[in-house]
Amino acid sequence: MSRSRRSALGLLAGMAATAGLAAWARPTIKESDSRPDFKLDSIIPAKFGSWQIDRNIPVILPPPDQQELLNKIYNQTLGRTYVNDQGYRVMLSLAYGGDQSDGLTVHIPEVCYVGQGFRLEAQRDARMTLGGLNIPVRRLVTTMGPRVEPITYWVTTGDEATISTWRRRMVSIKYGLRRRIPDGLLVRVSSIDRSDTEAYRMHDRFLVDLVAAMSTADKALLIGTISVPDPQT
Repeated sequence: MSRSRRSALGLLAGMAATAGLAAWARPTIKESDSRPDFKLDSIIPAKFGSWQIDRNIPVILPPPDQQELLNKIYNQTLGRTYVNDQGYRVMLSLAYGGDQSDGLTVHIPEVCYVGQGFRLEAQRDARMTLGGLNIPVRRLVTTMGPRVEPITYWVTTGDEATISTWRRRMVSIKYGLRRRIPDGLLVRVSSIDRSDTEAYRMHDRFLVDLVAAMSTADKALLIGTISVPDPQT
């Protein structure tokens, strides 16, 4: 056999081995498959603390084309408006995706709101203590005409609350080393309020009350199970 032929065969063997190793190492086990069956509209209480669902606010469905996209990305979504005993309203939006691999990641509010015609006026990151965990949250101020809508959100990826794309990728790599694919839950609360300071105060109160009313297993889906290092960049 000629030297060039041996070199070519060696190269092909190396490529085959690399491809085989990549296929073996590719994550195949979905974290969502190990979770007990759940329904977002069942695990999120209709009433807790001083909050209850505002039955006077109609459910607004997204346009058909947007709903089709949501169905491709998420397994479950939930949208509700809550009101407390003082008449303050908070909108809660949850979106769960069982596969947070490339191309199937959640759509963050910075993108979604701007895509719907809102302006992103301000953004900052903060920390919250929920259910005994210290987690990062992202605060936004969005506007559309006279409407001012401050937003608080995070994305729970696997067992960790995240606010940055970089951190979500790191969590995915951590899971990938065990050949697992993390799931993800976008948690977003917002309110119509010209004072972002007051809005964020009410968001925090709402979230603390909500998590306190949930079971240990259900709150793990919402906030993860570990306190998250700071900062997340």
